[in-house]
Amino acid sequence: MEYHNPVLRQLSVDYLVTDSNGTYVDVTYGGGGHSRAILDRLDNGRLIAFDQDSDAQSQLIEDERFTFVHSNFKNLTRFLKYHRAYPVNGILADLGVSSHQFDTPERGFSYREDGVLDMRMNTQTGESAQDIVNKYDESSLSDIFYRYGELSEGRSLARNIIRAREKAPIETTRQLVEAVRPSLMRGKELKTLSKIFQAIRIEVNQEMAVLESFLEQTVDALEVGGRLVVISYHSLEDRMVKNFMRAGNLRGEIEKDFYGNPLTPFKLITRKAVMPDIEEINQNPRARSAKLRVAEKIIPRT
Repeated sequence: MEYHNPVLRQLSVDYLVTDSNGTYVDVTYGGGGHSRAILDRLDNGRLIAFDQDSDAQSQLIEDERFTFVHSNFKNLTRFLKYHRAYPVNGILADLGVSSHQFDTPERGFSYREDGVLDMRMNTQTGESAQDIVNKYDESSLSDIFYRYGELSEGRSLARNIIRAREKAPIETTRQLVEAVRPSLMRGKELKTLSKIFQAIRIEVNQEMAVLESFLEQTVDALEVGGRLVVISYHSLEDRMVKNFMRAGNLRGEIEKDFYGNPLTPFKLITRKAVMPDIEEINQNPRARSAKLRVAEKIIPRT
């Protein structure tokens, strides 16, 4: 089984690589699918890839043009400068969870298989999903489900989790599913479970804060003419990426100079999100929620 089947592999790399001798960054290496496609486009160029998941190191590419960084991409600037690759010609981010992570029950990312309730991208550090489910109070749990899962039934979900953990700690994915089952509406069970697991995973890995930090660093990390290519999988990520590419800030508000000219550092290459075609979705069902956005840096930060 392939470690991870990259979504929009060829199209994203088509947008990314504009100079075969340039320096590029894949901040979500996974199984190296996008990275291999990037290297195929390079002559004397260079590729630096990031991944905080130790499992990714079993899939490393042997190529003198390739450098792997075992770190979260929130550390983009620090490691690019360390490797003397700053600024760069393009940055690619394929957000979300890899097929390997979903399909490894002991990682606890999926409600479909029973496994330890973990969900950490980096299993060497930080609180796990088990910690959050068993320690957070009702208000905090409810807030996570509302903010990161966009679930209106967040209070009910939190209350049922607390009732269940009062009897015994919730330590596995199946125990979590059983704890929230009374809150699941008939016919919407799987969709709601997906959002519950998404919300907890985002909290465990602080994904929105990491994405904010990463996006803000890309403005200076890119050469003028360099491209930012991002594939997102849920509305929270996509909204943030859309705002940032539009305005160069997380608010999505375009600042103007004294004469009313826009000061955004980016030009949109894709006016609307690009989504996989039906053929790719049929081959890889996890691609159905993917949205690709591309922007090109046009002015340096002032």
